[in-house]
Amino acid sequence: MKKKVILVIEDDLNILLGLEENLILEEYSIITATNGIEGLKTALKNEIDLVLLDIMLPGINGYEICRKIKKDKPDLPVIMLTARGSEMDKVAGLDIGADDYITKPFSLPELLARIRAAFRRINKEPGPLTSFSYGKVKLDFKNLQAFYQNREVKLSNKEFDIMEYLILHDGKAVHRHDLLNEVWGFEAMPTTRTVDNFILDLRKKLEENPSDPKYIISVRGVGYKFNSLN
Repeated sequence: MKKKVILVIEDDLNILLGLEENLILEEYSIITATNGIEGLKTALKNEIDLVLLDIMLPGINGYEICRKIKKDKPDLPVIMLTARGSEMDKVAGLDIGADDYITKPFSLPELLARIRAAFRRINKEPGPLTSFSYGKVKLDFKNLQAFYQNREVKLSNKEFDIMEYLILHDGKAVHRHDLLNEVWGFEAMPTTRTVDNFILDLRKKLEENPSDPKYIISVRGVGYKFNSLN
């Protein structure tokens, strides 16, 4: 079996070498970078399976690197690895597309568990839906293709997961925390703004009038509801 390739972007050499040594022992192939510019180029030009990304880096900070990686490779998992552990720092990272966030100092078993969880989410078995059509939208969950008015639109894996979860609960209010648990795999989060931002993007792509959505509806004090019958 081909080894998973992990890119570690970290300017602290002690942490970098420790991660490299331990991840190699776990049978991963490791590529390293010690500054933001080098790390971004490596992520975009190579076949990478996962990125461990520090925030405070010389050259380009981790937030900007994550934003550019997700723009070019939206399905490449990124785990933010940083000493900045405030709620707003976590929210900022998740809002730009980071898949997970771990605060230094961290335990190696916890980091390895988060890496395995990220790979499980990417390689998960197909869900119960293979395709679904409503209004002017057609979603092909098997081939990860989305069409609006017969024109293909780009959805990330997470956006497909969100739509699948909402559709499977058609007509029922879904709490933001349930979406976080099911799509991101977080057992607890300090805020649900990440979900709101993804919903806004989905409405822009799949609703005729994103400011007055017909299908992906807000439920005050709860979260969202998908209504295929509208």
